Amino acid sequence: MPSRYSYSQLKKITNNFADKLGEGAFGVVYKGKLSSGTMVAVKILDQSRHSESQFMNEVATVGRIHHVNLVRLMGYCFKEARRALVYEDVVNGCMEKFIFAEKGKEQIVNWDQLYSIALGAACGIAYLHQDCNRCIIHFDIKPHNILLDAEFIAKVADFGLAKLCGKGDNHISLTTTRGTPGYVAPELWYRNLGPVTNKSDVYSFGMVL
Repeated sequence: MPSRYSYSQLKKITNNFADKLGEGAFGVVYKGKLSSGTMVAVKILDQSRHSESQFMNEVATVGRIHHVNLVRLMGYCFKEARRALVYEDVVNGCMEKFIFAEKGKEQIVNWDQLYSIALGAACGIAYLHQDCNRCIIHFDIKPHNILLDAEFIAKVADFGLAKLCGKGDNHISLTTTRGTPGYVAPELWYRNLGPVTNKSDVYSFGMVL
């Protein structure tokens, strides 16, 4: 299970947040190093955009699953207004910067690497759907949430919108729309199209392809 850190420990791990790796809709990510020497990515969350339920959902969901194609949650911080997630460091960052890069500004992946990345991401999603104790639907499969390690092995990340459902359930109920426009399945926007199932992730994966 992931370790719980204090905010002062996170400051030490990140050398007072000296090395910023990136910034997303829900917070800022910094490079860090644990006392064991393990490199990590520390995501400091924007409380106004990341609800307590989303935060605890991500900790509870990712903390108990392990797969080569899923990013590993090492720890978290939850102290009043301060919330953070400590992930394994995935050195090549997200897929988005490679497939949408201007020529010459980022390393371009070749076709063999693209095939391997697609297969790896599919294996990670299949594990969530089929091999966990309970089916986990990600709901936000997109290039930004597929990370690449030093060997360009794909790791599915960001489980803030994920939802658990029982094995054998043929659909789930949602109170709000989840996902990113352009990748989200139509049934999440238009409920008259049919029930929401793990096929919503498959649709999003198809859009990534």
